[in-house]
Amino acid sequence: MSRVCQITGKKAMVGNHVSHSNHKTKRRFEINLTKKRFYVPEEDKWVTLRVSTAGIKTINKIGITEALKRAKASGLV
Repeated sequence: MSRVCQITGKKAMVGNHVSHSNHKTKRRFEINLTKKRFYVPEEDKWVTLRVSTAGIKTINKIGITEALKRAKASGLV
């Protein structure tokens, strides 16, 4: 499974390590993913998602059912 947030769609970015001498080498900026269970009261079941911290904040703000509906519409879940 790739490291992509199932709510926001965030994934790793590519950048440079920059040394003191300004020598640049490639690196990856990984996202902060966690595996978290959410209770969906409308369906009376638990759902396990791999979400970023921004995804958890989104779920807290708009609710799990609306977040899942938007994620399904965009093809993330």
